[in-house]
Amino acid sequence: MTQKKLFTSESVTEGHPDKVCDTIADSVLDDILAHDPAARVACEVCAATGLVVVFGEVTTEHYVNIRSIVRDAIKEIGYTDPDMGFQYDSVAILNTLNEQSPDIALGVDKSLEAKMGDDSRFSLGAGDQGMMFGYASNETDVYMPAPICFAHKLSKRLTDVRKNGTLSYLRPDGKTQVTVECENGKPVHIDTVVISSQHRPEVSLEQIRADIIEHVIVPTLPANLFDDSTRIFVNPTGRFVIGGPQGDSGLTGRKIIVDTYGGYAPHGGGSFSGKDPTKVDRSAAYMCRYVAKNIVAAGLADKCQIQVAYAIGVAKPVSITVDTFGAGQLHDAALSEIIQKEFDFRPAAIIERLDLRRPIYKQTAAYGHFGRDDVSLPWEELDAVESLKKYITVQP
Repeated sequence: MTQKKLFTSESVTEGHPDKVCDTIADSVLDDILAHDPAARVACEVCAATGLVVVFGEVTTEHYVNIRSIVRDAIKEIGYTDPDMGFQYDSVAILNTLNEQSPDIALGVDKSLEAKMGDDSRFSLGAGDQGMMFGYASNETDVYMPAPICFAHKLSKRLTDVRKNGTLSYLRPDGKTQVTVECENGKPVHIDTVVISSQHRPEVSLEQIRADIIEHVIVPTLPANLFDDSTRIFVNPTGRFVIGGPQGDSGLTGRKIIVDTYGGYAPHGGGSFSGKDPTKVDRSAAYMCRYVAKNIVAAGLADKCQIQVAYAIGVAKPVSITVDTFGAGQLHDAALSEIIQKEFDFRPAAIIERLDLRRPIYKQTAAYGHFGRDDVSLPWEELDAVESLKKYITVQP
């Protein structure tokens, strides 16, 4: 029996006010890790008209030139015109970063297991309690749900045509949304595309619509899924001149669904940007994605969702749960045992396996943390596929 359903996901460009903040936070993180890989960083950012506030907790021996980092990040995004109400060289910057709480550091530096005699090099404790999710499916070639995959590609293309001068009248802020029709879990048609892009005031809606269809939508979406019946909405309010932090305040961590799976899979609640890899909100979510993707790529399941949960100051997870939605070669319980045998989810083991103490995070601040084919990310590698394929021969 054919099962049809529609699913919608959204993305935003790097000029969206929340993504401006994520970019600044990850720029601070990268600068610190480039000089001090063992640093602890929990950097938050908020932005409004003419103002950026950087706050949070950092423990490092490296001097961080916050003002320079902030201005460089804003300039690279494209806020260079004073008419936008938010300009890199005139924005006011308030820095209130403090040192990490010694109570939190106590549990991270020496886990419960270490205090009980475990001298393993992986005895680093989890930086907080909480649960994280990872997901992968074979419905796209990057093992991501089609709606968020397409939405990200449109957002990235929207930025590319602005920066390369193809559509020089566009401004940095923008949003995309894609509704995909699926049959039995496979995308068969793109039902609706919504794109809203900030622009200069003198450009007509007719020109913007024609240009975005020609230079953004058509070159980006798969031709076999996109046809004359696909509904297209470009700047449906009719005008989008005021945008970015002038149009709406921004805050780190406010686009966690955009950052992950577009609502297709659960989210534990913790955001990524501005956090060093001792924070399991970030590193464990990356590990869950890495394991889920390798499981699907190995043919053990058509789709796989992994949940891991931690207690603060404890290295080993309190639970690891697998769900293949009835699409696995093995029972979920058997697959869970395989995962725990093949992969170590202790924070220090994750950091070592994925080599996370590096300045690689700014490139993830916009256009998603997963399924990226434009940048190289360690949690997207398929280097565990061969070690997992041997389990296909095991009968459920």
